[in-house]
Amino acid sequence: MAESKRDYYEVLGVGKDADDAAIKKAYRVLAKKYHPDMNPGDTEAEKKFKEASEAYAILSDPEKRRQYDQFGHSAFEGGAGGPGGFGGFDFNSADFSDIFGDIFGDLFGGGRRGGRSNGPMKGANIRKSIRISFEEAVFGCDKELEVVLKDPCTACNGTGAKPGTSPETCPKCGGKGQVVYTQQSFFGTVQNVQTCPNCGGSGQVIKERCPSCSGSGYMSSRKKIQVSVPAGIDHGQSVRIREKGEPGANGGPRGDLLVEVNVARHPIFQRQDVHIFSTVPISFAQAALGSDIRVSTVDGDVIYTVKPGTKTDTKVRLKGKGVPSLRNPQVRGDHYVTLVIQTPDKLSAEAKEALRKFDALSGNTLNQESAPDESKKGRRKGKGWIK
Repeated sequence: MAESKRDYYEVLGVGKDADDAAIKKAYRVLAKKYHPDMNPGDTEAEKKFKEASEAYAILSDPEKRRQYDQFGHSAFEGGAGGPGGFGGFDFNSADFSDIFGDIFGDLFGGGRRGGRSNGPMKGANIRKSIRISFEEAVFGCDKELEVVLKDPCTACNGTGAKPGTSPETCPKCGGKGQVVYTQQSFFGTVQNVQTCPNCGGSGQVIKERCPSCSGSGYMSSRKKIQVSVPAGIDHGQSVRIREKGEPGANGGPRGDLLVEVNVARHPIFQRQDVHIFSTVPISFAQAALGSDIRVSTVDGDVIYTVKPGTKTDTKVRLKGKGVPSLRNPQVRGDHYVTLVIQTPDKLSAEAKEALRKFDALSGNTLNQESAPDESKKGRRKGKGWIK
């Protein structure tokens, strides 16, 4: 009875103001979820599929939807959706076939829109790698790379057919590169388009193969490629060289050559983005009195003036001494230098005496205690002196 049926909008999970695209999308999801081929032997799923299909048959038709909105289920007491197809629904209609073509594509592969056309297709990319120094990554460089590339066979001019013969139109697909399989299902007739297995999608077959290239149409050879590495490239980034990859199919362009760059570690420099970091040791006297020191950079040594009273781990910036930006080589990062005061571990007697005098003259009282009375013989233990 009509009264026992659920509201069609509720069945599809859409509002009454839903447009055609929203209704179709909602039904597509439900049809894929509940159709019997996805749920073999599940009567509840079959019931929900029929319910969703009935709702879609009404709401996807502008005139039937208008009648339903005005009179409800009673407008179709004589049979919802009209004649034809399973349960009164024409599953062979263009709209239903479009949806079921997608569903069967997921189930059996390919799909109504599946398959590969025999139009031009770009070739596959080739990946290689090179190793460069830290400085070469900063300033850029040119490298030579040896790559095995395929070129059209000179004997058959790239056709793959024996000289004097030509490829023929594939008899299975008629040169289209695709074949259409018609399948009867619970829903009706569904068409499934797949790549032609006879010609592999090219639309042509070779009766007699070229003996030079074995019918591939290509000959492989080693070639030297010049790789221009841009200034500022970082470890793991790649340089793309257009159309130096595998040949395309059916007149398509060649793929690209992708060259990954591996940057060697530097003994004193570290890099973060466009900035360079290093550590420079200085003596206590240089830190206390100030001094001109020599600092290594990627541009060569520069002189930096240490300020008097400099503390250890002080960081200074050498502006514009970093790595050029890949986007704008005229813009460079900075070089950050950490100054570390070195404490000598080997001193002569004279140097030790000089340090004691310096300590006394500077009035240093940090963490010092009175020296023990030399007349008292013993050694220090804990908080007292033991004879």
